[in-house]
Order: sequence, then C-alpha cells, then structure tokens
Amino acid sequence: MDRQRQGRLIRRQRPATRITHWIWAICLFFLLLSGLQIFNAHPALYLGNESGFAYDNEIFSFEGFPSWLTIPSTRDLATGRVVHFFFAWLFVANLLLWLAASLRNRHLRKDLIPSRRDIEALPQDIRDHARLHLVHSVRYSPLQKLAYGGVLFVLFPLIILTGLSMSPGMNAVMPWFPELFGGRQTARTIHFAVMVLFVAFFAVHMAMILLAGPLNELRSIITGRYRLSPRTPRLEQTHV
Repeated sequence: MDRQRQGRLIRRQRPATRITHWIWAICLFFLLLSGLQIFNAHPALYLGNESGFAYDNEIFSFEGFPSWLTIPSTRDLATGRVVHFFFAWLFVANLLLWLAASLRNRHLRKDLIPSRRDIEALPQDIRDHARLHLVHSVRYSPLQKLAYGGVLFVLFPLIILTGLSMSPGMNAVMPWFPELFGGRQTARTIHFAVMVLFVAFFAVHMAMILLAGPLNELRSIITGRYRLSPRTPRLEQTHV
C-alpha cells in the first residue's frame, strides 16, 4: 500500500502531552490498587460525617477486593496509605505540569475545549462512533473532547478534592472542607464512585484504541507521530 493510500504521517502529540499521559497512567495504576487496599480496611460506604454500627447511613458494603488486586498484596493498611499518598501528590504535580504546558503550547484551547462547530457536529460524531466509523484526523473529535475534558476538568479535580477532604491534616487546618461534599463519609463515597468512573473510562479508552488501530494510536502517544485516514481533508492535514 503506497503512502497516499495509507494517509499522511503527522506530528500529533507534543512531548509534554506524551510525558504527562504516561505519568498519569503509572499514578492511576498505583492509586487504584493501593486505594483498594485502603478500602479493604473497612469495605463499606456511607453518607454524612460518621460511620459505624451506631449509625444508619450505610449505602453499600461487601467482603472487599481480592488480595491479588491490591498493593501491597497482603493486608497492610499502613503501606497502602504510604503508596497511595505518594502517587496522589505525584498525580497532582503532574496535573499542574500538564496544565501549564497545555496553556503554553495551546493544546488546551485547540484540542480540548469544544467549539461551536464541535457541538453542532456532536450528534453525527456519536452516530459515527456507534457504527465504529472511526476517522484518524489531526484534531480530537467532539466526543473525544467531551470525554477527555470530562476526565481532566471534572473527574481529576473531584477525586483530588474528595481525597483532600478525607485527610486528617486538611481536616485540622480546614475543618469545614469535608462539608463541601456533605461530610467526610460522603466524600469517601464520591471518591470511590469517581474511581469506578475512571475504571469505566479506561475500559472504553482501551476498546477504542484497539478498534481504531492500536499501533497507530500507541505510536501517537509514544513518539508523537500519527497517520491520518487516507481521505482526511487537506485543511486538517497540518502539524499541531
């Protein structure tokens, strides 16, 4: 197959985007598995500020997660908390680094903030994804922008803030902070729910990579080079 039929090879992802992406991937892996270790210490969720047998605010409970799914794999809450907090602060630092770089290189404005044209094209983009008609273009599709934007600007801040609201140190300095989420236990429940949404996003993200062509998608996030669909409009075939 000649190059013209394959589609043009462009530079799609900038170094800062690629580096922060992989740091997030590592952080989320350790945060998830160490978070399950912490959850296993008391595998139940509540609403409000208090928890325990004397309160009638439990909304969910079960036996906990298997040991092979936690870090560490043995019951060790102290180590789980150390691992969780280390990668939590690395996660926050990486988010700030990504935000500064994305403002500087205009990745945020060009690739993530939906335009009026994106909103108008959203219904058709949803239909295209439903039919698995996936086009490799320079810009993210409207659905991609909404998905990535939702993760970056809703889920990331929410899981950070609910995590801080459960911190004894933060509670000592700002005892009112957990009340922003309806109480410390409600914040814990929201924190857990956001984790579930992250897992769901990851599953869909991996499925779309496999369907769109894993070699091309991985090359884009590792080297920055990305091959467009053969009939991508010439106007869109520009370097980012």
